[in-house]
Amino acid sequence: MKQIAIGLVGAVCVVAALAAQQKINPTDPQPTCNMCPGHYVPLSELQAYTKKANDEGLLDQQVRDIEIGKAHVGIGMVHRGKLGAPAKDSVAEHDQVSEVYHIIDGTATLVLGPDIINRQRRPATSQTVREFNGPGNNGSEVKNGVAYQLKPGDVVVIPAGTGHWFTKIDDHIDYLMVRIDPDKVTPLKDEAASKAYLSKPARTGQ
Repeated sequence: MKQIAIGLVGAVCVVAALAAQQKINPTDPQPTCNMCPGHYVPLSELQAYTKKANDEGLLDQQVRDIEIGKAHVGIGMVHRGKLGAPAKDSVAEHDQVSEVYHIIDGTATLVLGPDIINRQRRPATSQTVREFNGPGNNGSEVKNGVAYQLKPGDVVVIPAGTGHWFTKIDDHIDYLMVRIDPDKVTPLKDEAASKAYLSKPARTGQ
């Protein structure tokens, strides 16, 4: 009988706790991504992307594209080879997707600024537009841009609409890119899709 009583008390406590939980601060803002899981990307997977870039001559690769409620967040790995002078019309700008670079290896000069000369619309069929950073433009240079000397450990924040332009890469540069996509213009990519991508030769046409 004592065990039954203890069980009943325990059940009542659980019910009371659940009821209280539902009533605590009911006017507080609710999570914008309701019951969404967290996501983990191991270093080994990121390194596999860098190796793939070197082996197959790739530049930009999307590791993940994650739903976070009001936006998508993309994780990319980028490898760029030596660059003595900027390529023609190599200023990049994205209309809706902002980017954050975390430099992993190598050094380079990156010019940033919103005033882009000779804007040219990126083809909608381009892989980078369709899968990585959405619609945007290229340009011939950045007027009154600010040049930054990038080195390992540095972080760069590039808002949507801001031109970014590599004018020199000393030998190579590898960086992790976080893409912030509030309009969800890029498709989701999960761990299974990443593993499938790494298991076979990549598509061309970036």
